[in-house]
Amino acid sequence: MADLILAIMQSGGSTRDKAMQIPTISGSIDLIANIVAATPLGLYRDEGGKAVAITDDPRVFLLNDDTGDTLNANEFWRAMIRDYYLGKGGYAYIDRSDFGEFRSVHYIDESNISILKNTDPIFKDFNIAVNGVSYYPHNFLKILRNTKDGAEGMPITKENSQLIESMYLTLVLESHMAARGGNKRGFLQAEKRLEQGQINDLRAKFQSMYSNADKEPFVVLNQGLSFKEISDTAVEMQLNENKETNAVELAKLFHVSPEALSGKSGADVVEGLAKMAAIPLMTVIQCALNRDMLRESEKHAEHPLYWAFDTKELLKGDMKTRFDAYKVALESNFMQIDEVRYQEDLAPLGLSWIRLGLQDVLYDPKTKRIYTPNTGQVSVMGEQTLNPPQEPPTK
Repeated sequence: MADLILAIMQSGGSTRDKAMQIPTISGSIDLIANIVAATPLGLYRDEGGKAVAITDDPRVFLLNDDTGDTLNANEFWRAMIRDYYLGKGGYAYIDRSDFGEFRSVHYIDESNISILKNTDPIFKDFNIAVNGVSYYPHNFLKILRNTKDGAEGMPITKENSQLIESMYLTLVLESHMAARGGNKRGFLQAEKRLEQGQINDLRAKFQSMYSNADKEPFVVLNQGLSFKEISDTAVEMQLNENKETNAVELAKLFHVSPEALSGKSGADVVEGLAKMAAIPLMTVIQCALNRDMLRESEKHAEHPLYWAFDTKELLKGDMKTRFDAYKVALESNFMQIDEVRYQEDLAPLGLSWIRLGLQDVLYDPKTKRIYTPNTGQVSVMGEQTLNPPQEPPTK
């Protein structure tokens, strides 16, 4: 056991495989990756502050459904996000036709990526090599964590190596304790010299007892022999308490709450997870897509294009909270009925009236018509009444 722990401590830092054996790390990454992969990604045109969705562009299909690679879009984003946290970054090759049309995106394991950088700290430049073949950076979609040069990011296994190492050693120690049935390690002390045969017999019996196979549940010590403990139990070492404390600290790396990791799905838990963990990562992805998955003409056009995740569903909250908010918005004329129905993915009713007050005056901002139901009067703001009330006939 001592040799095993010493070998781990001298391994030069936590590796990706060790990190993924820690439930807090693997669970947090899977949780965030699931949210990102399940959130629709849209391409939009900015028309004077109005976002117009573009649905017929092939890039939308590539990034939401079929990448054109062996991975579908869901698997693609999950792989990219794992590399974002645990490697130098998430990298994908963008395949274009001779005419610049986007045909497919191909995920590349970050272990196959090498960065060839220049030495100028101001005018930074680099190429990306895949298995020794050099490519220009614009050929790749790059999702990088805490990068300083735009070429490669900082993995959590390097940035938080001591905390991850401590958690991994705890798991190794618990595994070893479980393998020997929770028995303490120690040594036998004899008052007189034992023959080699006696030593071998004692060693075999103790190994059988520590094997957790129930062949030798106990060992009888003759007079003059005593067992001396040299290790503590998991309870004495407070391993469980330390593990829970370290798990909370690890969760902070991903901005994931302990409630989310424990499987709770309340509206406040989901919204907190979205705001603190998923949406900041989506912003990183959006910036990368705007840089690498748009043509230069599309970036600098009069009405430029941009990528954005549809996070509306993540932030809706529970039904009562949403409907109370809609009620306030309607009563204060902040929203109209069809705008509320759009937020709830319901078909519009074609109603564009808003209240002006007194509970009986309605105003249509598109036609500037004012309707008073009590009198049946319809007028246009700034003009005379269209159908003024008729005077009763006189005899």
